[in-house]
Amino acid sequence: MKRSDLPSLDDLRAFETVSRHGSMRRATEELALTHGAISRRVAKLSKDLDIQLIKPNGRGIALTPEGAKLARTTEHALQMISDTLYSLRKVHVGEPIVISCERSVAMRWLIPRLGQFQCMHPKVPVHLSVGGGPLNLAEDGVTFAIRRLDFSVQPEWSIEKLHKESMGPVMQPTMKPAYHAGGYVGLGSKTRLGAWDKWLAEHPSAPRPGEIRLFDHHFLMAEAAASGLGVALCPKIVAIDDISQGRLLAPEGFAPDGSSYGLISLEDPDLLKETQPFTNWIKEISALLV
Repeated sequence: MKRSDLPSLDDLRAFETVSRHGSMRRATEELALTHGAISRRVAKLSKDLDIQLIKPNGRGIALTPEGAKLARTTEHALQMISDTLYSLRKVHVGEPIVISCERSVAMRWLIPRLGQFQCMHPKVPVHLSVGGGPLNLAEDGVTFAIRRLDFSVQPEWSIEKLHKESMGPVMQPTMKPAYHAGGYVGLGSKTRLGAWDKWLAEHPSAPRPGEIRLFDHHFLMAEAAASGLGVALCPKIVAIDDISQGRLLAPEGFAPDGSSYGLISLEDPDLLKETQPFTNWIKEISALLV
């Protein structure tokens, strides 16, 4: 195929996003386009190539074998373009370090500690981008991402392991008798729907909740527990400061859940050297969670 015969990059990007998410709806959220616009681009790509790329699958969609092959190649090609663009405008000394961090970890752990880093390194500005979801360091202009490593990683990434994730029930101190009596209200997060079932299976002697109520994020769940609304099954990193201040109590302690956090960046020796002070600092404060 001649280069002049290559399909539209916009059409390829729409198809790659749909294939990665397996959902038109989630693709619309990432690309900020309507369902109809994405559907038309994918249909146009299929028509231009004269190849069926996706097919109905119940109430959703599925890739054909040809579609799956094209999706893998397109994802790799777009990642290479993103990485090259990032390297052309990579961070230099004096430019901000941009950190992407999940909301709960940012609000309950990172933000309260960032002032310490800025006092130690006043000439190294740090900007914080709060959010989760798909991670594209180059496209989003992110230097580092702090993430729980429960997803597939890209070969172009450099990953510094931080600390292991650990979970445990936390509550307002006055809730301790109700917890040990059992039948309490268990608080959970919609981001980890099976967390209570997994923890209870691993702790058969622990008191059982009477019901489970879910919150959108861990930071909301932790605040609800501190307000006496129930017992939250909470990551240690989200609850650690409230425990040290006496707002929360963790009678069972915290147990590893098999995952860990990592500091993710692109594999770029110059960038990693320039940002070494931040890497060293985040590893130091992360070690305190062990």
